[in-house]
Amino acid sequence: MPRRTAATLATSGEVLRLIRTGEAVTRADLGRVTGLSRPAVQLRVGELLERELVVERSDAPSTGGRPPVRLEFNASGGVVLVAALGASRTRVAVCDLSGRELAGRDFAMDVEQGPDAVLPLLMDTWDELLGDRPPSLIRGVGMGVPATVEFAQGRTESARVMASWTGVVIPPIIHARFPVPVLVDNDVNVLAIGEHRGAYPDLDDLMFVKISTRIGAGVIAGGGILRGAMGAAGEIGHIPVLDGGGVLCRCGNTGCVDSVASGTALLRDLRARGKDVRTIADVTALVRAGDAETMATVREAGRRIGEVLAGAVNILNPSVVVLGGDMAEAFGPLVSSIREVVYRRSTALATRRLRIEPSRLGAAAGISGCAVMVLDHVLSPDAVDETMTVSPLRRERGLAASS
Repeated sequence: MPRRTAATLATSGEVLRLIRTGEAVTRADLGRVTGLSRPAVQLRVGELLERELVVERSDAPSTGGRPPVRLEFNASGGVVLVAALGASRTRVAVCDLSGRELAGRDFAMDVEQGPDAVLPLLMDTWDELLGDRPPSLIRGVGMGVPATVEFAQGRTESARVMASWTGVVIPPIIHARFPVPVLVDNDVNVLAIGEHRGAYPDLDDLMFVKISTRIGAGVIAGGGILRGAMGAAGEIGHIPVLDGGGVLCRCGNTGCVDSVASGTALLRDLRARGKDVRTIADVTALVRAGDAETMATVREAGRRIGEVLAGAVNILNPSVVVLGGDMAEAFGPLVSSIREVVYRRSTALATRRLRIEPSRLGAAAGISGCAVMVLDHVLSPDAVDETMTVSPLRRERGLAASS
């Protein structure tokens, strides 16, 4: 097999990667870094300019003579459609190619209505949020859903949670209306991706734990999301706790941490104790009022979550555990209990430099993570090179025909 040289590897997609990362910002830089000839550099840059992925700037500082033309990634050269679905709240948005949100909308939506109701609403909303932007600008779609997802197929696999979604392959449904790459993942995975890229880009190992209506985790390992063999990594909500008391979980097992320490479980237990609580906000009010029984219940939930996270820390050894979701944001006593148990039950080496911190991005991590997920795919060198075989006019006609 002939040895591959730097020049043979430097496709248009690789040239775009160099421009996006700032490793090469002029044609001369590209020639020096890749070893490509001037005509070859010109050809690849021309393809990227034609597809509006790159723009030219002539405002670079000059060292004498004509200033060099600087090449920049064109974040406004396309958009991605994203949706972060939660058990009770959903945000739908249109983002540019840097992941910046251009337009968005929140919904109080019950995803248990099923895909036949939810997916058409999402697609109609994207159409509205696009406004006057032409369909040819759409580069991809990214979604996070509160279910286990077989990522390679975009298939939801929750037999007892979101039962009406079980076995639904989402990408072909979206692709029929928006014929671009469609990526679907678990909602906590996209939260982990968003938090990692937006708040901790220099860390390679992070665990994001969502503590809300349900409990789940997304794991960044070695700088990328850890999905496991079938997409089921991070399902910590269905790890049993020692004193789960045989409480039936939605997964069909008993004593899972989700069934005894989630927001749903907390409301159930407080109502059983005679507390008039309908939402997490009601629990927050009791905590702030210093209600001893509520405080004890919240602390017990934190202890149980910490017990499960201690095992996860021993296995994964993350640099930081990020706590997000309604309960983590609302309850200092819960977070304190989690920290106490994790540092006490995990190994000394795993906790030596471990940080346990609240989410820095909050709910915005969902949209950010969806955008990063799809942009990393559609702007990868291989994906960009594949688009070079389709003329921009042909692509625009295909998208227009589908709208």
